[in-house]
Amino acid sequence: MSKTIIKTTLAPDPIGPYNQAVLAGDMLYISGQICIDPATGELKKKDIQEETHQVMHNLKAILSEAGMNFSNVIKTSIFIMDMHQFVAINEVYGKYFESDFPARETVQVSALPKFVNVEISMIAMK
Repeated sequence: MSKTIIKTTLAPDPIGPYNQAVLAGDMLYISGQICIDPATGELKKKDIQEETHQVMHNLKAILSEAGMNFSNVIKTSIFIMDMHQFVAINEVYGKYFESDFPARETVQVSALPKFVNVEISMIAMK
């Protein structure tokens, strides 16, 4: 099985020893994305909606680089700092999928990189 590293300048550079995504055969594994604006390197976190939109834009850019879109996503993991923000995050997240939603879990965590409020990773299939 072949393994291809997926990298795009339209999503932020990793902040550690990992890649934006790895394509293994027909499966794409996208590393957790946070609200870093790839154009400026700054966090976009005026509110939870802006933060979630930026995360989804980053994921969309990585999917696109791999020749995919949100319809290819089969599994997501959402990590949030405060479960009270679940409804707002869910509202933004849901707008990026046409109709078939992927499998998913959402968990509250004690901290996330750069002390953001939400991080999302994805698995997609061609």
